[in-house]
Amino acid sequence: MGGTKFIYTVRWKFIYAFALSVLSGGLLLYAGYRMVQSLLYTNPWPSNSPYTRALRWIINHFGSTSVMTAVGIFSFLLFFFIYSRKIILYLEEITRGITELASEGMSRRIEVRTGDELGVVALTINSLAERLERSWEEERSAVRAKNDLITGVSHDLRTPLTSILGFLEYIEQDRCQDEVEMRYYTGIAYEKSLVLQKLIDDLFEYTRVSGGGPQRIMERIDLSALVRQLAVESGPLLERAGMKMVLAGDEGPCWIKAAPLDLVRTFENLIANAAKYGSAGGRLEIGIIREPANVSVRVSNFGEMIAAADLPHVFERFYRADKSRSRQEGGSGLGLAIAKSITEMHGGTISAVSNPERTDFIVTLPLLSD
Repeated sequence: MGGTKFIYTVRWKFIYAFALSVLSGGLLLYAGYRMVQSLLYTNPWPSNSPYTRALRWIINHFGSTSVMTAVGIFSFLLFFFIYSRKIILYLEEITRGITELASEGMSRRIEVRTGDELGVVALTINSLAERLERSWEEERSAVRAKNDLITGVSHDLRTPLTSILGFLEYIEQDRCQDEVEMRYYTGIAYEKSLVLQKLIDDLFEYTRVSGGGPQRIMERIDLSALVRQLAVESGPLLERAGMKMVLAGDEGPCWIKAAPLDLVRTFENLIANAAKYGSAGGRLEIGIIREPANVSVRVSNFGEMIAAADLPHVFERFYRADKSRSRQEGGSGLGLAIAKSITEMHGGTISAVSNPERTDFIVTLPLLSD
């Protein structure tokens, strides 16, 4: 098999072209020699024929050996060019591809026509072009994401900051009629400051978990125990929302390798989101489902469903399904994006399913092997 492959290498193709050129040139030279012999000696043309005079003049002045050598060299070069033309054209195509790749990228691909070294080179160039194209697309996406992030942050920071400055300016100019009014405006400025702080904290957390950041310390933890502890700690939040907690599913240990604080943030965001948008349903359900290789945690609320058009976008930063909510009511728009980044950082997945009866957010993480 290896010997057969070696025969079809570029080196052997040039050897074949060389041998065929020598053979073809020799045959052409022999045919020409026999034709000249026939024209001059075996079946001679009339001596006054211009062709006869031209042939005799060439032979007499240059010699038959010189003429045959010149014709042989010319015929060899001609046939070698013909037989190696496909290889040369393929080399030129590969060269153009490399030039395009080096200058401005290559959207087209080089056709892999052979299994020799040139075919391998073409295949490698195509693979390199695809990786480079993906890299450029990722870079463009990163630039767009950065610009979108800056635009979203600028807008969302400006809104509470404008309110804070407006009320503080009102107080600073002594335009309040009495202390009660001043305390009222101060209270509003304080509430807006809390919104601003929450947005900045969420933004910092999102950039930390999605931008690489410092290496997390991964520990062996029982996800079931962690989730149940969070359910207990979420009691006051759910009570304010008029909801009760329902725990369901596997109660046994589910050991995973994770950064505990990051996972806590993930489930806190999901519980807070359910309390904020699902309070009309009166309860929040957390189910733990153990599978052979994974464990899934389902955080469910029974409030208003998420529209089908909004469902694919709920994990995007600054996206809120209910556009009518204010930033103070609707949050920073980063909670679910943070949860998604943390989940993917742990090698898991997060998804959302919604229908008129319930809305489920499902976090799936790989289990540690025993």
